[in-house]
Amino acid sequence: MNSPSELMTTRVDLPGLMRVLGHNLYSTPSVALRELVQNAHDSIQRRRIEAGDVDAPAIIVRPDPVAGTLAIEDTGAGLTRDEVVRYLATVGSGYTGRLRREGRGDGLIGQFGLGFLSAFFVSTRVEVHTTSYQTPDEGWRFVSTGGERYTLAAAEARPIGSRVLLHLSDGFRPLADPEVCTSLLRRYCCLLREPIHVGAVGDDPVNRPPPPWRLDDDLPDVRRTRLALDFARRFERRFDPICTLPVEPTDDAPVRGLLWVQDGATFGTSDNRNVSVFVRGMLVSDDARELLPAWAGFCGGVIESDALVPTASREDLQKDATYDAIAARLRTCLVEHLAALPRTAPAAWRRILTRHNEALIGAALADSRMFDLLADQLKLPTSEGELTVPVIARRSKGRLHVSLGEGSGYEEVLFRAMQVPVVSGVRYGALPFCQRHAERGGLTVVRLGTRTGDAAMFAPAEIEPEARARLEALLGRDDQQVVPTRFVPAELPVVLVPDREAALKRRIEQDEADKRISSAILGLARMYTQRIDGATISRLYVNLDSPIIRRLVERDGPSERAAATVVRALADLMTDRREGLIDVDTGAAFRGLSAALVALMGPEEAA
Repeated sequence: MNSPSELMTTRVDLPGLMRVLGHNLYSTPSVALRELVQNAHDSIQRRRIEAGDVDAPAIIVRPDPVAGTLAIEDTGAGLTRDEVVRYLATVGSGYTGRLRREGRGDGLIGQFGLGFLSAFFVSTRVEVHTTSYQTPDEGWRFVSTGGERYTLAAAEARPIGSRVLLHLSDGFRPLADPEVCTSLLRRYCCLLREPIHVGAVGDDPVNRPPPPWRLDDDLPDVRRTRLALDFARRFERRFDPICTLPVEPTDDAPVRGLLWVQDGATFGTSDNRNVSVFVRGMLVSDDARELLPAWAGFCGGVIESDALVPTASREDLQKDATYDAIAARLRTCLVEHLAALPRTAPAAWRRILTRHNEALIGAALADSRMFDLLADQLKLPTSEGELTVPVIARRSKGRLHVSLGEGSGYEEVLFRAMQVPVVSGVRYGALPFCQRHAERGGLTVVRLGTRTGDAAMFAPAEIEPEARARLEALLGRDDQQVVPTRFVPAELPVVLVPDREAALKRRIEQDEADKRISSAILGLARMYTQRIDGATISRLYVNLDSPIIRRLVERDGPSERAAATVVRALADLMTDRREGLIDVDTGAAFRGLSAALVALMGPEEAA
């Protein structure tokens, strides 16, 4: 028979729970200051909700480096004896939760009733002195040394509000440094509307002036720009901001804030994104970089949105639909305001193009709106220096010649002679940027060192079979194809071009490649290289318009054979060997060149 089931109550190991929550909920001790200031803020909001306006609302943080204490005072609602027991001393129960359930939680920050636990994370003893607005003649003193037990005693009434006194542990005594406190408060609490003072009420609030998006609309533009840059500098860790870009809300993305472009040179793979997020006026995350697009590695930002949902520790955000909508909104704001900069701030725009040219190439490839903005302004690395695509296209008559080699080879020799720039296709984003330009503007991309690219450059020319055989005999080598063609300048007789696709096929098919490349990538690469005929690793294009080549075709004598040796040696020596695509014996090339030149000079005259 089955025994009757019993209804049991779950038991809680309170000491263990306190250790887990107090020491593992928060990642850094500085969060304790944020949480206690937030509690003080909510206490003022509660008094305003329940009792009307608050005279001289204030939060005062008093660090004492000598005593090793940190006090946080407020002029909020205070607590009655019953409220100390029900809310302050009960884990997970907060008065803000009650107000939210009653529909009166607007303006409140707290949500889970866990913030007070952070005090035990950094302290050996915590004291709370409080007087409620409901019982202004009564005072209460709460004392706890670990959060598991506490004493509560009547005390002399204080001004309405609360005072939390932390006796800091040795490892957290830096929180008692006034400069440390001021710096933390300026970051964590700079968006709170209640004034926060360090030391005394007479001191200027550390959370003033307000953030730029809360400034008066009639503020002069020059002052607004300066205040925005000053605000951005509080949050930008490594770079000075070049300019700031506002973030405006929409119905789908209720977010306000500020983005900026960093004044630091970047590469295409740089990721210096830096985004701080405030929810209900408090800093929740200072590394929400994923809210910015991946291509914006040169940007930072500060945003606030009460629609975002923090995690329990309020040190990160839940990735929900609202998060995605705000990320999309930031992307749009970034694109739209960057597009306006050439008109509104041309000097700043020139600095951005200079500092982040390569990163912006990636941005243009990732976002069509950015491509429309940047297509004719970004510069590509070429054999003639960094040039924009319109300049390259104009100088090469509508073609974009792209080299896929690591170093300079025949491209440098041939195209320098023609004064045509060659884009370095191995540099970040250069080749796909050229291809996107070609699709957009009717240009032609010629990929040098590939069969199709070379065919566009060196169209095969008709020649008699006997003449072809003679050129192959004089100039040909194993694994190399002799291709009669015509090109300018006529003074250049031959060009030796490596077949980079064939070279790729050989590298992929080598056994050791299996050890260096993952099987998935290797499989994809082999699908491509299977279509490549790897028998010819290079082609020697012979210029039939060259006077030298015409002489080699027309006559066969010792001088012509010596000249052919010179031509072949020059082709070998002009070929870049750093890529390892063509096996050239440099010593043999120089020996052949020297012997051929001696032969052309004829026998030495008798002394």
